[in-house]
Amino acid sequence: MEWKKELETNIKTAEGVKKALNWDLNAEDEEKLKNIIKRYPMSIPEYYLSLINPNDPEDPIKKLCIPSIKETDLSGSLDTSGEASNTVVKGLQHKYRQTGMILSTSKCAMYCRHCFRKRLVGQSDDEINNSFDDIINYINNHEEMTNVLISGGDSFMNSNEQIKHYLSELVKIDHLSFIRFGTRTPVVLPSRIYGDEELLEILSHYNKQKQIYVITHFNHPNEITKESVKAIDALKKQGIIVRNQTVLLKGINDNSETLATLLRKLTEIGAVPYYVFQCRPVTGVKNQFQVPFKTSCKIVDGARARLNGISKSFKYAMSHPTGKIEILGEIENNKILFKYHQTKYDKDQGRIMAIEVTDDQAWLPDVI
Repeated sequence: MEWKKELETNIKTAEGVKKALNWDLNAEDEEKLKNIIKRYPMSIPEYYLSLINPNDPEDPIKKLCIPSIKETDLSGSLDTSGEASNTVVKGLQHKYRQTGMILSTSKCAMYCRHCFRKRLVGQSDDEINNSFDDIINYINNHEEMTNVLISGGDSFMNSNEQIKHYLSELVKIDHLSFIRFGTRTPVVLPSRIYGDEELLEILSHYNKQKQIYVITHFNHPNEITKESVKAIDALKKQGIIVRNQTVLLKGINDNSETLATLLRKLTEIGAVPYYVFQCRPVTGVKNQFQVPFKTSCKIVDGARARLNGISKSFKYAMSHPTGKIEILGEIENNKILFKYHQTKYDKDQGRIMAIEVTDDQAWLPDVI
């Protein structure tokens, strides 16, 4: 398949980046880049690399795929939302009563620099499912679970055979209403979708038995291209519902006009905005991409003011260890209003909090 050949040509080294972008890196900077790549692997499809404007030192696509020296900052955490504590079977997390999440692979078509699973993506299979029977047994025994998210890594980096196996077993479970795939391939390697008729046939077949959703991840308007639109269209033609999750990222989409343009265009192509997430304080990510609450609230409010009802139907939220918390906005006396959207603990259901924050604060403590 052509997309597999494309993956084989991914740029993975400092030398490859220099050559592809015609960079004049000095020896010191090249050595720094090599050391970062050793810690956090780099892998960039040539398609995605072609979206970079090499004449723009602040190009957002470049920041999303090429390491920065800021990744050497070791502040933050490698598990910011308590995923380890929510693992019930190897490769299956059950944090929210209605949802199971399967870590199906550690591979991605591209290793995003803001990834919140840097601890495993491209590096370790320690948390990845290796006994699907155990996962199916757990789901069968928990009828409160109404949906499953197949994640990773990138769920569409599984083989078609593996995707078919997941779907063939999950559609048999009566209490599951729908199945979700988390994938960034429509954005970074769209040929994985529009160029693979077998994958589309598999999705179409099982979508007739249970509704399939694809949750994808556009972060900047420059990622919306004729190729990525072609991938979204291919999914929609199979009856797949496509939703988008965006992360608010410093230097990428941290102004109201850019964010509004992104969300408006996503609505136009049928990848309706689902969440805008606060960037997590991940090691190697925190000080590079996080935007303080006070600033981010103004950005999101400004974007919403530019959008119609469908485009602004998203929740602005953070994935906290205790649940998904909606960030409602700033009120008086340096306070931000927060509300639990999904909860790990029943006691937090619907809870609203007015929390005083500092000017540079971008996350909440684990206990609130």
